[in-house]
Amino acid sequence: MSYVKPDLQYIKGKFDRSPNVRVVPHEELRKRAEEHAILTEFGNCNWSTNVRNRSAALTVIIGDERVRTPNPTPRQQEIIDNLPKALDAVTSYLSKAPFVKIQRTMGQNDVFSPRCTLYSSLHRPDCVRLPYMWGNTMFPYDENANGPELTIVFIPEWQEKDRQVLVWPDEGVTFVLGSDYYGEAKKGFLRMAMWKAKEAGMLGLHAGSKIVRARQPDGRLATFGMILFGLTATGKTTHACHDHHLDEEGEGVAICQDDVVFMDQDGTCLGTEKGFFIKTDGLDKEEQPVLYEAAIKRDATFENIMVDYRGKVDFQDETLTGNGRGIIQFDDLGERKADSINLPPVDQFDGLIIAMITRRNTVLPMCAKLDPHQAAASFLLGESVESSGGDPRKAGQSVRVVGFNPFVIGDPSEEGNRFHRFVEQHRDKMQCYLLNTGGVGEKIEVDEKGHRKIVRKVDRIAVREMSAIIRAIVRNRIEWVEEPLFGYMVPKEVPGVDMRRFDPSNFYSEEEIAGYVEALRAERREYLSRFCGADGTIIHSMD
Repeated sequence: MSYVKPDLQYIKGKFDRSPNVRVVPHEELRKRAEEHAILTEFGNCNWSTNVRNRSAALTVIIGDERVRTPNPTPRQQEIIDNLPKALDAVTSYLSKAPFVKIQRTMGQNDVFSPRCTLYSSLHRPDCVRLPYMWGNTMFPYDENANGPELTIVFIPEWQEKDRQVLVWPDEGVTFVLGSDYYGEAKKGFLRMAMWKAKEAGMLGLHAGSKIVRARQPDGRLATFGMILFGLTATGKTTHACHDHHLDEEGEGVAICQDDVVFMDQDGTCLGTEKGFFIKTDGLDKEEQPVLYEAAIKRDATFENIMVDYRGKVDFQDETLTGNGRGIIQFDDLGERKADSINLPPVDQFDGLIIAMITRRNTVLPMCAKLDPHQAAASFLLGESVESSGGDPRKAGQSVRVVGFNPFVIGDPSEEGNRFHRFVEQHRDKMQCYLLNTGGVGEKIEVDEKGHRKIVRKVDRIAVREMSAIIRAIVRNRIEWVEEPLFGYMVPKEVPGVDMRRFDPSNFYSEEEIAGYVEALRAERREYLSRFCGADGTIIHSMD
């Protein structure tokens, strides 16, 4: 069945050259955006938005059977059914409303650097911050860059009752209607770029990246590439931008990216942005010094954080939302920033460390070393908990997202198979780990109406403890032993961490532990069984 497409000829032709479309210099955008901001004690800006998280439930992927949204909800199906009417209304609006046009390049490489164009309506003057903030995260436009052309049309003032995000991945076009949340622009371009990267034989990964230098037990200084997967609010950016207190002579980290990279078959990980989009809840000077120092620079920008009448910032106050956000600049990372946003091929390192960050609160180990099959299964499982950045109505609930990536387009089995091939091909160089930034000990009771109540809170692993685990991994200071519950290799001990504190037997009886383990294993088997096209060795690695 054919599908309804946007009129690209109109967008790139008549509309692009219409007098109601202006190209505004970046400094002018900044000046106009600051007029609608609250100035913080740091001299940077905070804006409050009407929409404070991504409109995931109102997003539809449009195209043929390779890409379209599978099993749409009733609301998504309604959006799909009304596409012709919506496109007519948008096309009419494009000829009338004032728009700003801004162009940028995603990434800095000669292989795959998409050329991006954002059209943002100025009918709401305060929304001039959207092109300003997005322009601050990308690189200067290069019309000769080797990559696809991607376009987003942003209309924040669209009727709230008709809010929707329409994505045409093959055409490289997204319409954002009725949302003024910056994350829709950022993720909209990255979503389309990851699809185009997959078509080019790469794999778009929702992961941060960095280079780590660590002293080995024999005294040698080893250099590792490192990529860290994780859903929003699990600690991906925190640990991608952490130095792990690697303080021996010659040790250190060089930060490359915090959000999305494109992995090629030789292990190259191409970066995408120069601005890092961080969650600000829990931002702490002692726990996250690199992020904190960048966040207080003038070029940092904020959305929906608490700023009082004196300009005083309180990152812990969630009165406005649990999804307060900030954009920090790569150049503000100081001596921690890498020379390039790209990781070179894996054979140029002593190894590539792949860390998949989950968040579970009962019996899952704090750290596990995975073989390629277990790693691919964990990649497909994408286990975590929902955050206010994705769906605030389900925040705290268990969630599984393939590749820890809510922006996958196309067959998820192919994502897992391709990741499996890459890891298997470089198994002598790629080390895979599952890191649990949750904790242990949580106990939940469900009443007769199905309402969940936490009767015992989790004993959570702190940032400094997970950082110590990562430090021990890169220094090769862990003795690995097999644990009986899941068949993983886990640390016997970790310098600086009392691993006994996270022993499930401290919190549960043997029967309770067995129940939690069997329930999790059954959930995993059921979930993996959905991927009919996935390699059998991946599926059976969890048996």
